[in-house]
Amino acid sequence: MTPELTALTLAALLQVVQYGLFSVAANLQVGPRYAAGPRDEHRPLTGAAGRLQRALQNHFEALILFTPAVLVVSLAGQSTPFTAGCAWVYLAARVLYIPAYAFGWVPWRSVIWAAGFLATVAMLIAALV
Repeated sequence: MTPELTALTLAALLQVVQYGLFSVAANLQVGPRYAAGPRDEHRPLTGAAGRLQRALQNHFEALILFTPAVLVVSLAGQSTPFTAGCAWVYLAARVLYIPAYAFGWVPWRSVIWAAGFLATVAMLIAALV
């Protein structure tokens, strides 16, 4: 397995962890009766639960770009130390993004997001050259 595929696998597992963190925070906020029910009435999440929800959604969006970058690099045999480094930067950024968003680290949340995004873009460009 290429380092990029390893980072992608770990990013997917990180998303599972994120989903768990969000679910616990959301259930604590809305209560078990609402959480287990049909949720016909919308209850927006606030505070840490809302931030964890948005961080999780952001990870889904980030994976949409990171996954093809990893697949193109891996399937084309373009894995290099540079692309591996980009993959690890992406993963580290996603790990740091969770507390950055949950605790409202301004402006660090945006800086961390940009590092992961730029690492993904760099991988895509590296696959072409």
